[in-house]
Amino acid sequence: MSGGPVAGERALRLGTRRSALARTQSEHVAQALRERTGRAVELVEVTTEGDVSRAPLSSLGGTGVFATALREALLAGRVDLAVHSLKDLPTAPAQGLVVAAVPPREDPRDVLVASGGRRLADLPAGARVGTGSPRRAAQLRALRPDLEVVDVRGNVDTRLRMVSEGPLDAVVLARAGLLRLGRADEVTEVLDTDQLLPAPGQGALAVECRADDEDVRAACALLDDAASRAATTAERALLAALEAGCAAPVGALAVADDDGGLHLTGLVAALDGSATAARTGAGTGADAADLGRRVAAELLASGSPALAPLSRSSVPTTAATDGPTGPTGEHAPQTPQAARLTTPPDPDHPDTPRTSSAAPQPASNTHDTAADAPPERVHP
Repeated sequence: MSGGPVAGERALRLGTRRSALARTQSEHVAQALRERTGRAVELVEVTTEGDVSRAPLSSLGGTGVFATALREALLAGRVDLAVHSLKDLPTAPAQGLVVAAVPPREDPRDVLVASGGRRLADLPAGARVGTGSPRRAAQLRALRPDLEVVDVRGNVDTRLRMVSEGPLDAVVLARAGLLRLGRADEVTEVLDTDQLLPAPGQGALAVECRADDEDVRAACALLDDAASRAATTAERALLAALEAGCAAPVGALAVADDDGGLHLTGLVAALDGSATAARTGAGTGADAADLGRRVAAELLASGSPALAPLSRSSVPTTAATDGPTGPTGEHAPQTPQAARLTTPPDPDHPDTPRTSSAAPQPASNTHDTAADAPPERVHP
């Protein structure tokens, strides 16, 4: 359905963070809802701790610092739905809330923006590369131990200015955000997933609402993309299974194929880049959560030094008792360490925007690497 607001139906209040990227993402969802339901949708800004603090994300509690205030606004009835970057959403389900839609995913890969149009291989020893992500920092140090990786905070504009005006030689950002902001032309290299494996859920959005609001749930369900939900479910299941006692950076990427298959790669890296462990697995969209837990179990069983901070407690290799997994339900596994739950591709070309329909990565051997054997790099 499309057209103007439907008479008699109230406008939907969509909670969003105040940053330019968050508002752009939220407006994209709002416009899709307007087009599909004919209802008015208004954005309501909500300030989160992650928006106002300049402290490192790890010191604020990491994942969740951008979601908590939005969730509180939902539960208090100040907004009807909220849009999150899925990679920022905790894997544990929030009581009274549900992820009603995962819209089609944008390209999940990371990119380099460097002065002088340089690529990662072109940066000289000692070059200063900024990122606020422990996952990116760990993989950068594994690839290029000669670089100085600098912890940075700030929005996209702030980070890009750190390169154009100094004091950094380069920054690493998510390609999805630059695409949504119309700034992809500033990228100097799209990093292959065998260089930097993305964060679980990177490039995807989550539309969350109150579980008992059937009207809003039904409207949001019109935006749900099955392939994107399945891929991100597998990635987040892997992350959830590794979170108990986990201080190590985690990457995950699932790729859906045309036959309903799902191919997942998971990686854990030591923060100093001295060791990495990666495992791959295959399944179907229907068993996405189980696939994530199986790959996590293989990572934990690998004995890699990269997993030293992780608990060696048992991780189930079969599905736990989960709730509904469709557009109006969230996984709610009961296993505390391995199954506190809830797409990713390896496109060969930078202008492939989505991974839900991209061809799967070629199967690769599982591997562990240590400091004296850095992971192999492939440059396009």
